[in-house]
Amino acid sequence: MKRFVVFFALALMLVGVLAVHAQDPVELRITWYDDGNEGTVLRDILDRFEAENPDIRVVVDTVAYNTILEQLPLQVEAGEGPDMARVTNFDAFKGFYLDLRSYLEDTDYWEASFAPAVLAALRSGEDDADALYGFPNQFTVTGPYINRTLFEQAGIDVPSDSMDAVTWEEWTDAAKQVAEATGTQYAIAMDRSGHRFAGPAFSEGAILFADDGSVTIDTPGFRTMAELFVQWHTEGITPAEVWIGSGGSYAAAADYFINGQLVMYMAGSWQIGRFANDIGDAFDWEAVPNPSGPGGSTGMPGGTMMVAFAETEHPAEVARVMDYLVQVDNLKEFTERTLFIPAHLGLGELNFQTDVVAAQNALNVFAAEVPKLSDQAYELQFGGKAFAINNPIRDRLTQVLTGELSLEDALARAQQDVDDALAAASQ
Repeated sequence: MKRFVVFFALALMLVGVLAVHAQDPVELRITWYDDGNEGTVLRDILDRFEAENPDIRVVVDTVAYNTILEQLPLQVEAGEGPDMARVTNFDAFKGFYLDLRSYLEDTDYWEASFAPAVLAALRSGEDDADALYGFPNQFTVTGPYINRTLFEQAGIDVPSDSMDAVTWEEWTDAAKQVAEATGTQYAIAMDRSGHRFAGPAFSEGAILFADDGSVTIDTPGFRTMAELFVQWHTEGITPAEVWIGSGGSYAAAADYFINGQLVMYMAGSWQIGRFANDIGDAFDWEAVPNPSGPGGSTGMPGGTMMVAFAETEHPAEVARVMDYLVQVDNLKEFTERTLFIPAHLGLGELNFQTDVVAAQNALNVFAAEVPKLSDQAYELQFGGKAFAINNPIRDRLTQVLTGELSLEDALARAQQDVDDALAAASQ
């Protein structure tokens, strides 16, 4: 009898332990990077999700952007990746995404909420033509900023105030005059990025993509912009540390602009939140329309995707998180608080959470750039060849600036790099 009582008591204890473990929430992990306050906003939204879904706990691992680019693909390929991530190199993870379609209650909502070309950027081809691997949680457009205060101090008119179409050459000359008149250290700068260089190159008339799908780097428009870009460095009107680097690292061009050391800065809409916070009332800054040329006035589209990975042990729970984040109220809050251009097509009127007039104006300027984006720009960003093209352009132009290559040789080698990368990708 005593043995039975002891056994019964142990059995009850075991059942109790199992019940406690059965109630433990599923833990999901998101690998994330920040440009500004996005991680804080995401965490607020996820806190509400967890309150409504106590069986799921979401951990956000915030890492450097280079970790997303360089280490995350290796982790995912090795089966050691997170459940979800914020990514920009969509091609690097093809074949590893989780198709959410069978776990979602309303797939029509997903398909109606985002541009088809954007959702398709995550897919590989006919075999997954209707797959839903993730969603864009921000849309970006590249374009320049100016320090208007410096123009006013120099007594020089801002070219876009009176001209509908201003070329890169005209902006360069104006920025040089302002820098000289005000004693500002640098006139103009561009982020160290093939993506950032592409918009100006397209405006100058570059044609990367032929009708037959082939890619050509050295076209007249591309060479024109490359020559102007090299000239910036030759004349010392741009901070060399941004592209050439120092001690194995590269300087952020944004820092020069924020510190008032730079007249004009080619970046994009993702910097708005940071400028609103970091510049304050130190000077008047603003976004200006992309310069014009034979290829029109175009920047580059871009943005980030929130994606899920197939190796997750909890696909249904991952889908619940993704579906929560994609709902109108949550994406609207994310967009308004992070000061990004919305990727969702149905958010309606937005009330961006900033009292900074410059930020509100900049958002409107970048929104007006979207209809001007060229077909070449969309093809580069969403056609599956972006990193195979952008990285060689960045690296070979850097070698021109360091004196390792002539521009002629750099363009030829960039072409070979692109050809090799595309051939390897097709195998």
